[in-house]
Amino acid sequence: MKKILVATEKPFAKAAIDQIRPVVEEAGFELALLEKYTDKAELLEAVKDVSAMIVRSDKVTREVIEAAPELKIVVRAGAGYDNLDLAACTEKGIVAMNTPGQNSNAVAELALGMMVYLARNSYNGAAGTELRGKKLGIHAYGNVGHYVAKIAKGFGMEIFAFDPFVAKETIEADGITPVGSVEELYKTCHYISLHIPANEKTKQSINYELLSQMPKGAVLVNTARKEVIHEEEILKLMADRADFKYISDIAPANAAEFEANFAGRFFFTPKKMGAQTAEANVNAGVAAASQIVKFFQSGDETFRVNK
Repeated sequence: MKKILVATEKPFAKAAIDQIRPVVEEAGFELALLEKYTDKAELLEAVKDVSAMIVRSDKVTREVIEAAPELKIVVRAGAGYDNLDLAACTEKGIVAMNTPGQNSNAVAELALGMMVYLARNSYNGAAGTELRGKKLGIHAYGNVGHYVAKIAKGFGMEIFAFDPFVAKETIEADGITPVGSVEELYKTCHYISLHIPANEKTKQSINYELLSQMPKGAVLVNTARKEVIHEEEILKLMADRADFKYISDIAPANAAEFEANFAGRFFFTPKKMGAQTAEANVNAGVAAASQIVKFFQSGDETFRVNK
């Protein structure tokens, strides 16, 4: 019998496990849980006899992969998959997948919620500003970007998007204005909502040169990865431009410097919160389990992210 391990340092909600279990067991597989583990050795021991893994933000490193001789597939329950060693997976013939779209609405709602929170001065009683009529730029128009646009329309924002991998006709069909370059997006928009992945091309790409082109009253909203931000250069920008604000769904390494120098002009969640809703928790976990079952039953590799 194939064993499917759910290895989650930050566990799924019980409601999610209650829906994952029948997907796995009705297919004739065994479900194993490793939750709230505190030592990598626990993970290395748990993977010794598993055929498949479901993880959240847990790191599936080369060491983990080499400790799992029976492993055939690992699924990251969520969109980002930089916690998976794709090269090691490929070398060992292991399929790596994500579950795109399952957390998208949760992340989008957080992005707009944080915009409102900072626009209204963290609800401190002082007069703030409105989102209505402001220009919103969506940097990467994937699943999350699509939902951000849908919600932002309800606020009456004017929406632009840049994504070299999405046809402009697709963006236009959603009532969004496509732009031809990332520079044009940043020059045009008061708000930028970031949804790019963290890879060798994008890491630290959101830098002083790019952000300094944004209009007065600019706000950067990052619900992607902190690695895409050039953290030292955004500090310099905050110092040079008293009008600039920064919102992030994870605190930067230099958060203390923001706290010391830029009170009222930033907001950071205490931990990555984009997918932290009951609905997203269930959706991503069940999708991961379903993808594993389909892979073993029919060879379905629809959401494979490695070659």
